[in-house]
Amino acid sequence: MAGERLDAASLSWHGIAGDRRFAFRRLADKGGFPFLTADKFPQLLLYKPCRLDSTTAEGLPSHVCTPDGKEYELRSDELRNEISSWHGSEVELMHFKHGIFDEGCLSVISLGTVLAVERELGRDIGFRRFRPNVVIETEPAEPFEEDRWVGRTLMFGEGDGGAGLRVTMRDERCAMLNLDPDTAEPESGVMKTVVRLNENCAGVYGTVVRAGELRVGQVVTLRGL
Repeated sequence: MAGERLDAASLSWHGIAGDRRFAFRRLADKGGFPFLTADKFPQLLLYKPCRLDSTTAEGLPSHVCTPDGKEYELRSDELRNEISSWHGSEVELMHFKHGIFDEGCLSVISLGTVLAVERELGRDIGFRRFRPNVVIETEPAEPFEEDRWVGRTLMFGEGDGGAGLRVTMRDERCAMLNLDPDTAEPESGVMKTVVRLNENCAGVYGTVVRAGELRVGQVVTLRGL
């Protein structure tokens, strides 16, 4: 569904608290990945999880705001029925204690990479298009510099007591990159641009080596060879 911008978040061993802890499973799909994602149902991007109930654990969403302004309880039949109806097949909500991820529990991108793609496209698309967990402003802002971070560690905050992330691999992009986060409309030129500029990679994945807090404005240090 739609991403949420946070000023601060808790980074645990299984990623950011509350991130990707729920998924809708397509009941008729007996394959290895039966989950409903925006590449199969782009309108999912227009549904916004929200926390109307502050008592939910780990910052989990309690409700979902629909594109037409209705608010449904996350586990309600009303939400499930609406998603099923729009998708055209029955779904059920599943809760994953440790989350469900693609290649890593944390995705990171630099503003330099986003700006490079925008320059090539000739217009703004914003970092939300890339659906990162963490956006880093680097000096200088070199495009695709994250590729050189693989095998190294990002440390967040001053000193040695902050959160730490081991960068494990480049983020190879899928068709999700073509979906506008505000309209869910597809545009193939975005992914084609990333293919042309950097072998279809933009950003990196990582695994947590030290839990801690992430917050806007933090100093980030790159360590290792």
